[in-house]
Amino acid sequence: MAVEILKEKYRSKVGEVTLGATKDDGGTRSHTITVGGESALPFLHFEGEIPNRPVLALEVWDIAPEDWDPCMEKFYGDVWDDPGKWAKKCVEEYGADLIQVRLKGADPDLNDTSPEDCAAAVKKVLEAVGVPLIVVGCGKSEKDAKIYNPIAEAAAGENILLGVAELEDYKPVTSACMANNHLVIAQSPIDINICKQLNILIAEMSTAMANRIIIDPTIAALGYGIEYSYSIMERARNGALQGDKMLAMPMIGNVGLEVWRTKEANTPEEDEPGWGEQEERGLLWEATTAMAYLQSGIDIMVMRHPEALKVIKGNIDDLMKDNSY
Repeated sequence: MAVEILKEKYRSKVGEVTLGATKDDGGTRSHTITVGGESALPFLHFEGEIPNRPVLALEVWDIAPEDWDPCMEKFYGDVWDDPGKWAKKCVEEYGADLIQVRLKGADPDLNDTSPEDCAAAVKKVLEAVGVPLIVVGCGKSEKDAKIYNPIAEAAAGENILLGVAELEDYKPVTSACMANNHLVIAQSPIDINICKQLNILIAEMSTAMANRIIIDPTIAALGYGIEYSYSIMERARNGALQGDKMLAMPMIGNVGLEVWRTKEANTPEEDEPGWGEQEERGLLWEATTAMAYLQSGIDIMVMRHPEALKVIKGNIDDLMKDNSY
């Protein structure tokens, strides 16, 4: 007797966004990366199309990080004084699909790097690797507002993903993206209503920007509110499939950043013998967090530990196999 597999029908799909620009498009990237386009819930190939696989970025800072777990030094310690070499290693040795440049040195409480030096760091990474770039500021809105334009101009033609735009401070980065044809990260504080409102405000600045938004709903690490973050992303994805154009954007999450500030990832084994070996525990904490978000519909994940990235790449390979009924 044949078994009928019930299939959900959706009225719409997630929009597609392409990162990077090749020589033919006016840039210097070796290739572009397209995310989004799903017409079904994550990896349910039998219900719709999943045309573009999720992609993985690795973090690169413009300064050597002083607060990273010591286990990261064996992977990045020889290059983290040079963002270009650091990015090159992430791509060529660790297999990153993308690079996220975090301009942490611009923080007034750290190096207070000038906008010109921030732009130079981005240029150095662009020259070192051919993959598309994500560039984010230091996290201090007043300083970030000063560096967006120089960065956007330095990367003109490259179609980078620049961020972040927030509800109370979205105009500086959006304007820089509009003037230089870049993509923008719209970051909201784990709130579906703010997420949608921010997207509307960005689109009101320019209708063209509505198709150049990547949503950052703000995520949490395993054990630190991952269920709430997941539910917000799930609601956004369901909204997109039901036809809500202001939620129909691909999503990004900073997995590595969130995971590697938890005590479970960083506590030495001698302090908690029952928790097991610290580095293995940390990378598995990162991989498990990322695996959960794959099921929420995330399109871009920014990782930190190269071994965690390797695990997730294999997981994505398996999930992208179309075992349609």
